[in-house]
Amino acid sequence: MSLISQNARTKAKKTQREEDIKEPLNYEEVEDGKDSDDEALQAKKRKREQSEMQQVREMKKLESFLFGSLYSPVEFGKEDNEAEIGDKKSSDLFFTDCSANNVLSIYEEDADISEESDDDRAAVQRKPVWVDDEEEKATINIANVNRLRKLRKEEDEDLISGSEYVSRLRAQHVKLNPGTDWAQIDSRSKIDRSSDDESDEENEAALNQGNKDVDDILRTNEDLVVKSSSKLLPGHVEYSKLVDANIQDPSNGPINSVQFHRNAQLLLATGLDRKLRFFQIDGKRNTKIQSIFLEDCPIRKAAFLPDGSQVILSGRRKFFYSFDLVKAKVDKVGPLVGREEKSLENFEVSPDSKLVAFVGNEGYIFLVSTKTKQLVSTLKMNGTVRSLAFAEDGQQLLSGGGDGQVYHWDLRTMTCMHKGVDEGCINSTALSTSPGGKLFAAGSDSGIVNIYNREEFLGGKRKPIKTIENLTTKVDFMKFNHDSQILAICSGMKKSSLKLIHIPSYSVFSNWPPPNASLSYPRCLDFSPGGGFMAVGNSAGKVLLYKLHHYQHA
Repeated sequence: MSLISQNARTKAKKTQREEDIKEPLNYEEVEDGKDSDDEALQAKKRKREQSEMQQVREMKKLESFLFGSLYSPVEFGKEDNEAEIGDKKSSDLFFTDCSANNVLSIYEEDADISEESDDDRAAVQRKPVWVDDEEEKATINIANVNRLRKLRKEEDEDLISGSEYVSRLRAQHVKLNPGTDWAQIDSRSKIDRSSDDESDEENEAALNQGNKDVDDILRTNEDLVVKSSSKLLPGHVEYSKLVDANIQDPSNGPINSVQFHRNAQLLLATGLDRKLRFFQIDGKRNTKIQSIFLEDCPIRKAAFLPDGSQVILSGRRKFFYSFDLVKAKVDKVGPLVGREEKSLENFEVSPDSKLVAFVGNEGYIFLVSTKTKQLVSTLKMNGTVRSLAFAEDGQQLLSGGGDGQVYHWDLRTMTCMHKGVDEGCINSTALSTSPGGKLFAAGSDSGIVNIYNREEFLGGKRKPIKTIENLTTKVDFMKFNHDSQILAICSGMKKSSLKLIHIPSYSVFSNWPPPNASLSYPRCLDFSPGGGFMAVGNSAGKVLLYKLHHYQHA
């Protein structure tokens, strides 16, 4: 009797068989019925087992495809698979599983499975198991959403593909969450990967390689930390307000000077309360380190020497002070020999830490040595002197004043090498040069700031690259940041009169100053050496501290 006929029994036949049971039994028919029932049950059981085995094979095949041989170990002694194994090639049955990252299991060690070489292991590339085809078809506008603008590489970039969007998000995540070298798979040392029975020659070779790397570092004077060279985009600057830098000791009078030390952790703040304060800046506590009281000099300006060894302080006095950071000693210097100056309140320090240029009366500029504290030379302008700025690593000096002209002085010969009219300027009140010396900015008492290319200005071109007209009162202070991508200008005659200018595009950041916070009357500011912090001193005696998120280092 066939399998189909066995399974296709009708209800009528079952009823007939039940009636036959009630009648006197015929032993031959009963035995034939039992045999047919057993055959049907066995056929059903075989069919069920074959179906289950087929499902198990399909599941194992899928697991092996998705997760590798780690989740589908090889099973031995299966007679049903011997025919298939004999037909397939060995390369189709086995593959190298890199998911364990070269760490051998106990079973692999017992089976004497040899490790792959480093070169072979590096050649194996991980491929994604599943790729979304919709990523290539989708387009994302990263210009309309504020939080996605940081993903732009160009100013006018707006639409990007889905795959490019994913890659940029991953790059942004790595940028914000940098990993450690020891946690990387490919950066483990040879000694860590070696087994206990590794030869001494290999350990010695790894140690010699490490010593060689250290020697290479010690032989160079380059920065060990690679600085970010990414471009700052215009429009919006990402920042956050931190705890005030002088929260532990606010000033009783206006803040006239703030400046970061070259180590980016020490900040000085001075004002008319005659105190010089030092703070350790971390953005959270901003611990006060020391304060010095000068009894006979309300401080108008204070500045670190670029080498970080001294602080120069001055006020409306015939003398000035020098504070030695190493010896913690304050020295009073002056009056200057041969000059009767009533005030030395305005000065600039040269980038090479050799000279201090003081603004004098009647157009005079006094150059004083930082070592001997003696007058080295005197320069004379036609008009009054209002502002100074060094360039070319201290070899040149820029000056501006009441005649509306900008003078360039060669400090090697102590002569004026060039002078030119600042366009639209009557009285120059502030000067600032970029760290590389390529640009300089000139501010006037009308609030106009002109930005010039210094080489073009020296070549006779009088027209500025850009004229900034966002201030309406006298420009009191200007400062470039370390990579010349931001220029800060402020006026102390109007509340919140502080603007940040994006230099590559010469446009003002529209989200600065903060709309819901008052800066009071800003009087001075400074950027940290790495650009991560910005400190603003105001007339209320506070030093406001901000974090600029574009820069990773302080």
